[in-house]
Amino acid sequence: MIWSDQGFANRAEAGKHLAKAVEALGLHDPVVLALPRGGVPVAFEVAKALGAPLDVLLVRKIGAPGHEEYGIGAVVDGDNPQLVIDEGAARMVGADQAYIDGEVARQLEEIERRRAIYRPGPAIPLKGRTVLVVDDGIATGGTVRAALKALAAAGAGKVVLAVPVAPADVLPEMRELCDDVVCLASPEPFYAVGAQYSDFTQTEDEEVVKLLADARVWAMGD
Repeated sequence: MIWSDQGFANRAEAGKHLAKAVEALGLHDPVVLALPRGGVPVAFEVAKALGAPLDVLLVRKIGAPGHEEYGIGAVVDGDNPQLVIDEGAARMVGADQAYIDGEVARQLEEIERRRAIYRPGPAIPLKGRTVLVVDDGIATGGTVRAALKALAAAGAGKVVLAVPVAPADVLPEMRELCDDVVCLASPEPFYAVGAQYSDFTQTEDEEVVKLLADARVWAMGD
């Protein structure tokens, strides 16, 4: 499903629009997994609309040497950790195996730090569940690709990817890695995820912690 729009005021507004599109799928008893940090405010609105539990899927980008913003892969934590590397991109930027191994170790440390802050208890069991993966947008698709492969390894029953914005040329591959894709906007030309938001201020740990705590309240039925 693709819906064209002129952009979003912020992540919360994008989440409200995304929630309406996801509700139309009629998913049964879904678990909403946000890709932190930017995906959490979006996923919060989706989970609230669905009355679904909200958790985080801890994914970290592997950046190029000297240019961390340029992703050459991603690592996902969990019972079945997944590492996805774009071999062509890695060769192009001179990222050898020693560099990749070092970056994986560094990013796993950051994942451990975030887990300790974001999730005071155990992760929500995913085996056999309908899982809705939400981020604030897709650029190259590296982190989302790793996330979807990790969920397949975790035995999720059905996996749906939902994002406000993504380039059209990455969506076919995403569809091959999950059961359904909801994307609200695929502007051409595609410059960056942040270009579709009036306010794309970085999401901080404090906001993530608060939103996850608020979501736990409705998950407990309070």
